[in-house]
Parts: sequence; C-alpha cells; structure tokens
Amino acid sequence: MITGKADCGMQYAVKRSGSSVAYCALSIKCGTRDEEGFHSGIAHFVEHTIFKGTERRSAAVINGYLDRLGGELNAFTTKEEIVFHATVLKEDLSKAASLLLELAACPTFPDQEINTEKGVIIDEIQSYKDTPSEDIYDRFEEMLFKGHPLSGNILGTKASVRKITRQELLKFAQEKFRPEKMAFSIVADIDEKAMEKSIIKLAQKHFADNVMVQDCPSTQDSGEFIAEQFDITLNKRNHQANCIIGGLAPSLYQERERLATVLLCNILGGPANNSILNSVLREKNGWVYGVECGYTQYSDTGIVAISLGCDKNNLDKCIRAIYKELGKLQEDMLSERKLKAAKKQLLGQMAISGDNGETQCLSMGKGLLAYGKLNTGKETRQMVEGITAEDIREMARTIFAPSNLSKLIYI
Repeated sequence: MITGKADCGMQYAVKRSGSSVAYCALSIKCGTRDEEGFHSGIAHFVEHTIFKGTERRSAAVINGYLDRLGGELNAFTTKEEIVFHATVLKEDLSKAASLLLELAACPTFPDQEINTEKGVIIDEIQSYKDTPSEDIYDRFEEMLFKGHPLSGNILGTKASVRKITRQELLKFAQEKFRPEKMAFSIVADIDEKAMEKSIIKLAQKHFADNVMVQDCPSTQDSGEFIAEQFDITLNKRNHQANCIIGGLAPSLYQERERLATVLLCNILGGPANNSILNSVLREKNGWVYGVECGYTQYSDTGIVAISLGCDKNNLDKCIRAIYKELGKLQEDMLSERKLKAAKKQLLGQMAISGDNGETQCLSMGKGLLAYGKLNTGKETRQMVEGITAEDIREMARTIFAPSNLSKLIYI
C-alpha cells in the first residue's frame, strides 16, 4: 500500500487487491457538525445534489456515466464526513476517480434539481420518523449532545431543508470542500506506483487553482465533553417498545481506551449470538428479536448505546437484565480464557469485514482523515492483543457508571 499527499494538500492511499473489481472513494472532513451558519441538513443535501451537475457534465451525463460501464456511484454523510465512492471494473478506475474529484471541485447545483431533491429528502425524513429504531437513536444523540454541534440531525428538518438555496449550497461546497480536507482511497488490482502518479495528476487537474490554506492535521478538542443525563419515556403509540441506554465514550484519539471499548461492546452486544445481551435477552428468554451495543467514535468524544426493541410487556425485564449484566462487567474481570476467545472473535470479524474491497477503501479514507496515516493489519492485531481484562473492567466502570448513563424509551 502507498500513502502520500498531493501538492494541493489532498491525502491519498492506494492498495493493490487481487480482484477485477475496483473501488475508489473521496472522503471529505466535513459533516453535520460543520453546519454552523447554514441551514441544518445542508451537508446531507450537498451529498444528494452533488450528482446533479458540474461545470463539465449535466445530471443526465453523470447519472449514466458509470451505469453504462456496469459500475456504481454512491455517497453518504455522517456527523464528521461526506464521502463519495464508486465501484467499477479495474479498467474503468481512472474514469471513476476523475469523476469523483470533478464532483467535489466544480458542482453547479442547478435550481430545478434542488427543488426536486427537496421532495426526495423530505420523504427520507418522514421515512425515518416512521422507523422507531432509527428515530430513537437520532433523538438520543440529539439529547445527549445538546448544545454541541454533534447534536444536529444529519437529515435536518423538513423546515430547514425547504429553506436551502443554490447560493447556500455553492457557499458550503466552496468553503468546506478544500483539498487539504480530502482523502482519496483506492483498492484495485493495479500497479500502485502508476496509480499514485495518476491520482496526483488528477488532483492537480481538478484543484490547480486551490491554494492550500492550511495543513489539515487530525483535529481534536482537548476540552472535556460534558453531557446532561436524562431518563425519558415518550408515548409514540407504537406496537413495540424501543429503548436506548448509553452515554459518552472514548473519542477517535484515545487509542487504548477506544480499542478496549470496541472489544467491550463486542463482548456485551456484538453481532454474534454468543454476545452477552443476545445470549440473555434473545437466546435464553426470547424477549427480543435483536439487541446490540454500538460504539460511535467522533473526534472529541464517542457514544456507546445499547439498543433494543421488544414487546411492551417485556421491556422492564429487559432493562433489569441489562443493568444486571453491566454490573457483572464492572465487578468481575474476564477470565484469561474468555478474554482470549473474545479477542479472537473480534479479530476474526475485523478480518472478514476487511476482506471486502469497498469496506477497505472506505476505512482507508476515514483513517487518513482522522489520523493522517493507516495502521497495518499487524499493528491493529498487536493493539487488540495488548488489551487486558483490567482494561475491559475499567472501561465498563467508566462508560456504564450511573453518572454517565442516560435512557430513552419509545412506547
């Protein structure tokens, strides 16, 4: 794998694979938390309308450009990133890479396309409101991060979306889509050095007029993040009860604590049936269809959230069982055998997930934006292997301390 930085400031990573399918992604360090001074939801709106035209291509040309090659063009927005990515045959990789950079460098946001897309996004907002398991998480983050830029809903609101204008979209893209805030990643069966030269050339072509205003290292807030606790039940008149229990967790930059939290969450409520909460709530008692413990990492903080949906009659039993298992993790250290098995399971999951070219490509972009470098598989494995039973217990005591936990219920 080759990593580097073009003269314009854009970082890049190129990794050779053995597949005829090629993946490329343009990750931009800009998301919902960067919307101050703009209508909420504009980052996501930009992601939707970026495909509607550039100074060189119309929406129709962009929409059919990769389709005719059998490829795919997609995008997503998070609280801290906007990502455009493409999947093509390896012989069409240069075309896909050039298109992604062109989209970011010179979007036009035609008025007629904006009006159409407003209806699409408003419908997306309504669909989330009709999905309690999605809506409750958005509400939980909004309440946990109250008063902080991370509290904003990625989609915005129906009212804010209606107010977004072409001039605002252009201003947002011009201010935020700087090459020094970008990372371009590629996973394909190509010559890495030749592809590196091609990416540098494309970056120069599309961003030749951009003067790097700053070197954009990984940013992190050194201040302590403080959240307000809450315990709220809202009557949504749903058939099922939905519940989230969680609180603040380590940020992207607290490396040892972050990895211990990843392992802790996998042990407690990971995707495997043998995770603690799956074993107790689903396999043993049949109270839920699914329960999970998720960990979302941001630059200056993180969030761990245990989420479930169940019959209303089983909700109190589920909550009591969850707190009981949290107490065990806080009091008892994992045995050497259980810790070893947990590490092997996590490393296996990571290896299988990482074997997917698209997953690798997106992960590389995120890693470059966050850290300015990429860890090798060996380095990651060594870090996971270095986690101790005491690390797990201490993270359980910190994250699941009563003073850190909040709860939101939809019934």
